[in-house]
Amino acid sequence: MKSAAAWLACATPETVDEFLTGLSDAALMSLPWLFEVWALPHQLPPEGVWKTWIIMGGRGAGKTRAGSEWVRAEVEGARPLDPGRSKRVALVGETLEQVEKVMIFGDSGIMACSPPDRKPKWEATKRRLVWPNGAVAEAYSAFSPEALRGPQFDAAWADELAKWTKGEEAWDMLQFALRLGPDPRQVVTTTPRNVGVLKAILKNPSTVITQAPTEANRAYLAASFLEEVRARYAGTRKGRQELNGELLEDLEGALWTASMIEAAQAEAPKAFSRVVVAVDPPVTGHEGSDECGIVVVGALTEGPPSDWRAWVLEDASVSAASPDAWARAAVAAMHRHGADRLVAEVNQGGALVESVVRTVDPLISYRPVHASRGKAARAEPVAALYEQGRVHHLRGLEVLEDQMGRMTTRGYEGRGSPDRVDALVWALTDLMLDPAAKWRRPQVRSL
Repeated sequence: MKSAAAWLACATPETVDEFLTGLSDAALMSLPWLFEVWALPHQLPPEGVWKTWIIMGGRGAGKTRAGSEWVRAEVEGARPLDPGRSKRVALVGETLEQVEKVMIFGDSGIMACSPPDRKPKWEATKRRLVWPNGAVAEAYSAFSPEALRGPQFDAAWADELAKWTKGEEAWDMLQFALRLGPDPRQVVTTTPRNVGVLKAILKNPSTVITQAPTEANRAYLAASFLEEVRARYAGTRKGRQELNGELLEDLEGALWTASMIEAAQAEAPKAFSRVVVAVDPPVTGHEGSDECGIVVVGALTEGPPSDWRAWVLEDASVSAASPDAWARAAVAAMHRHGADRLVAEVNQGGALVESVVRTVDPLISYRPVHASRGKAARAEPVAALYEQGRVHHLRGLEVLEDQMGRMTTRGYEGRGSPDRVDALVWALTDLMLDPAAKWRRPQVRSL
């Protein structure tokens, strides 16, 4: 049955007609509910002996449908009113609201996937589903691990485990509760993230994995959605995680880890002490040239340096731009944000960089900077500001953040040059590091 859909798709019209005419009316009516006929390979349980089945996929890859159908197969059995393999199921999500809205009543939730004769009843006050055959599935929030202390189950479905705030605690409590029957099992549906609980489960010998990108389920997704996410995230670190379903672990010696970048997300204040636009110009300005890194950063620098904070406001970088084009993009970013200064690296262009900028706006405040150390050495003090929680990011900086994740103590481990990271480093050096060094310098009193 696992290859039935593929077989039908490849069969001749005559073969399809023969197959369909040979089915009874009841069999024809049941076809939409036979998930194994229409399921994608990653949505079907692997064969063999396993305790945990993890379905890792991109957004919209069909993970929720797979989880719902697995629960149905566990509790419904082969025939109507069959007691089924499992009688007590735990449904665990990030919150109780998510369990109800996604796992139970979502478009691909259990209720939507259940045929009329086997549809369970939702008992809202008890937060549980009850099937006609007596099987029960209870809803739990991973935010309250202690609620799993006491109940016991023979099956469980854990959704978006990588997002659970108290992931390790909730997972441990679920394992203690999964103790009924001869072979209790669980399915995990999640978009992967670099979190310890997920990595530990993946290393367990009793775990099996199926994986698929968003594209695998494209027949059921809006074409406009796919076009938009491809255009915005293809080739980025976030795209590999959210669209390809890849578990991205930090590179060895990474200056910015995924957890550091994620922890930096925050809203910006209404005003800043200073705002800087930093530019890392390309050597050439034709197709195939490096990007021109243009990054806007604002900072609050009142009080001692330990109190200073910065916000990365925009990545305005441009690709394959002529000197006039990138200079106009940088000056436009200054005007958008009311920036106080434009900082530009001039190792390659020298005085020509300032000349190009001033042809666009001769009155802007401009500071040239020279790189006397390697990229990694310049980036390390800036990465330290992130470790201290003193730099924050607005949304929409995915490409910059992808470059940051590839910057290690050995250098940049990616294609091309990390121009966006270079611009970020120059901006934060001008706003935070250089002023802090002057602030700490002892003042010499005249006699």
